[in-house]
Amino acid sequence: MLSKPAASDSRFSFERKTEIIRGFFQRAGMGTEKLDWLDIACGRGDLLSVGRQYFKSAAGCDPSNERLKFCKDLNVRQQLSMGSVPFDDDAFDFVTTVCVYHQVPPEVRPVIAREALRVLRPGGVFCIIEHNPLNPVTRRSAGAQLLKADETGRLVSDAGWKVVETQFFFLFPERLHRFTRKLEDTLRALPFGGQYAIFSRPRV
Repeated sequence: MLSKPAASDSRFSFERKTEIIRGFFQRAGMGTEKLDWLDIACGRGDLLSVGRQYFKSAAGCDPSNERLKFCKDLNVRQQLSMGSVPFDDDAFDFVTTVCVYHQVPPEVRPVIAREALRVLRPGGVFCIIEHNPLNPVTRRSAGAQLLKADETGRLVSDAGWKVVETQFFFLFPERLHRFTRKLEDTLRALPFGGQYAIFSRPRV
C-alpha cells in the first residue's frame, strides 16, 4: 500500500489533485462551475491548467516571475512575498496552496492562511495539499521538513479556519490508478497516502 507517490510535478499528480478537489465539493453538494478559484504560489500554473475547466474562473499568484512566465494563458499575478496575496478582499470562493507550506519558514505559514481568509468570500473553502510524513516513501524522497496533517490542521485553526475534511491520497502507484481510484477514495481517512488535502471553512 505504501508505494512511491506520483511525482509532485507530473501530469497525473495534478489530475489526481483535481479529482480530490472536485470530490470534496461533490460530497458537500456544491458544484464548482460557479466558483472563482485562486491558487496561491501556483508555480508554473500546472494545477490551474488542469483544473480551471471545472470552475467559473481560475487565477494564481507566485513570488517567482520566472515561474509565472510559463503561465502564458492564465490569469496570474506576482506576489511581492510569500506572505502577500495580490488580490482584493472577498474575491474568491475557493483558495488552494499546494505543497507550499513545507517550503516556507514557520512564521510565514499562518500569514498565508490569514491572507487566504482575507481574499475568500463568506462561506468559501480553503484547501491545503501537502506531503504526508507518515508515509515512509514520501518522507525519504521529499527532502524537507514535512508537516503532519494534524500540525497543518492546528495551524489553519489558529488562523481562523475550521477544518471540515482531511483526505489522504496517493496510496497506490499511478499505473494502478484506474483500478484503485474507488478504493483509495474509500480509504481517504486513513493516514497512509503520500499526500493529504485539508479542506477548511472560515470559523464563524
